[in-house]
Amino acid sequence: MVATTAEQPFTVAKIPVSSWSFAIRVWLAIVLALFVSFWLQLEAPTTAALTVVVLAEPTRGQALDKAGFRLLATVVGVTASIAITGLFRQAGELILAAFAVWFGICIFAATALDGYRGYAAVLCGYTVGFIAIQQIDNPLHVFESAMARGAAIVVGILSIAAVNALVFAPDRQPQLVAQLAALHRRVREYAGVTLRGEPFNATTFLTLLREIIALRPEVTSVALESSSGSLRSAAARSAVVALIAELQAARTKRDAESETSAWAAKELLRRDDEVRQNLLALRSGRSPPRTWRAPLYRSYATSAESGVRAAAWFAIASAFFVSAGWPAASVSLSFVALFAALGTTTPNPRALTVLGLVGAPIAIVLTGMLEFIVLDGADAFPLLAIALAPFTIGATLLLTSRNLLWSSLGRIFLPYIMLILAPSNPQTYNPQAFLFTSLFIIVALALLLVAQTLIPPVSDEKRRMRLLAEARNELQRIRPNEEAAEEATFRDASRIERFLAAGGAKDNRALAEMLSCFDQSTTLRLCEAKLMQFAAGPLASLADEARAAIVTRDARSQRAVATRFRELAPQNDSIEADVAACLVLTSDIVDASNGDHSSRKAA
Repeated sequence: MVATTAEQPFTVAKIPVSSWSFAIRVWLAIVLALFVSFWLQLEAPTTAALTVVVLAEPTRGQALDKAGFRLLATVVGVTASIAITGLFRQAGELILAAFAVWFGICIFAATALDGYRGYAAVLCGYTVGFIAIQQIDNPLHVFESAMARGAAIVVGILSIAAVNALVFAPDRQPQLVAQLAALHRRVREYAGVTLRGEPFNATTFLTLLREIIALRPEVTSVALESSSGSLRSAAARSAVVALIAELQAARTKRDAESETSAWAAKELLRRDDEVRQNLLALRSGRSPPRTWRAPLYRSYATSAESGVRAAAWFAIASAFFVSAGWPAASVSLSFVALFAALGTTTPNPRALTVLGLVGAPIAIVLTGMLEFIVLDGADAFPLLAIALAPFTIGATLLLTSRNLLWSSLGRIFLPYIMLILAPSNPQTYNPQAFLFTSLFIIVALALLLVAQTLIPPVSDEKRRMRLLAEARNELQRIRPNEEAAEEATFRDASRIERFLAAGGAKDNRALAEMLSCFDQSTTLRLCEAKLMQFAAGPLASLADEARAAIVTRDARSQRAVATRFRELAPQNDSIEADVAACLVLTSDIVDASNGDHSSRKAA
């Protein structure tokens, strides 16, 4: 073991100890899941092991969170399997057509969601593939197969939960606190640059935005780690929303001119204090001062198109197998559903399919070595457990690599090895079954790649243009009291993150317009939130006039109303002065977006 500096973790063979610990936990959980499955004589012990593989997450909270969604999705998938086969059991072609529609619906939901929710939607889809499609010639066995799969999944969930508890798997909360604190420091540094009037760095802004948004799906896992987990999760979620608000406030300060600069600086300090209070609540396990949601932007048009294309891929594969008349085609079709579903959770589904085609032969060779050279006919469970160790631990270590290629290969090897080996009690050594399973996997990947070539996934350019069009349209439809300004800002920031994920950083012109829409919508909503304080009172009519100017994007009227608010302000730090400064800044941003400064000169 090599001791390193404080900034670097302890390593073994140049691999962090935390990665070794994670890999060993995964191996122990697989062994436990197989042992319990064999002891209970379950029909699908491989499913129990695969459940552990799927739930392989580095922290206890993440594994429990994902397990909950897996269990829920399995129930939904089993119910759909029974319903589809019950309605269309007289015709296999109708079962395939019904599954294609169901599959498209699940992919629609998966692309509209994120994190483990998206994974659950994917699982709802391919669960039907592994139950209804594999039993397409024997529909009366669907219920029995579904119950066997459900029992194995429960065993897998309990196994990884037990191992994580017994070997003290780390919690997510300390890491999340450290990440949020580090992001807060970086946002403050960025804000300091704008306060000093130094040149603006758009790359820093976008990098911080993406890193903050990326934490959204992880804050829920904190809720399962302790009795105060729900409060900590709410505080973490509010902190993430507040960080985006502070980041945007720093950007607004950059755009503020002399008459609004002081107000923008005060607004930035207020946002910074909100982040600080939420982080304190997270550390102490108490409720945050104000609980915010962290809404995700959803492009339903893109999700619907992705669902239709995924359904078409499965339909193409089904048509091929039906016309070929292969007796075991249902197994390969199940793999088509699995690979297509998993691909839709990545930015580039076709690239994942290609990587799967590259990694599958390697996984097949490794599994062949495990089954026919290492085990070589052994049927004692301890030998199986020991033989699995180097293969599962090695694949998990690859999965934890920071290199994207190695990590992707590890994520492929780990489930492939368990899927091809198909542990049983006693272990069978059938070269023909091994070759057929390997062939089904490769044929499924190859056929999916052909389908994705004929009907490509939604292109990055189309995603970007659609997101930009949606940002434009939404900006024109902003109306009073739709949602909290901070939550709306977070949702708009998540749209920018999706725009960047689709290669938006390379499209400078579209990115500039996207950020302009972001600036305008944020400031418009902030003004509306401040005007709500005059909903009842002597200034209600003036507030209504300001709202009308905001809705029509009338910069001249906004400045005129701002002047009247400023005249009525009893002091510089009053709410009237705040509204006046906010209206002036809004008018400046509207003018800048239109490239028109005539209204400013006239005022």
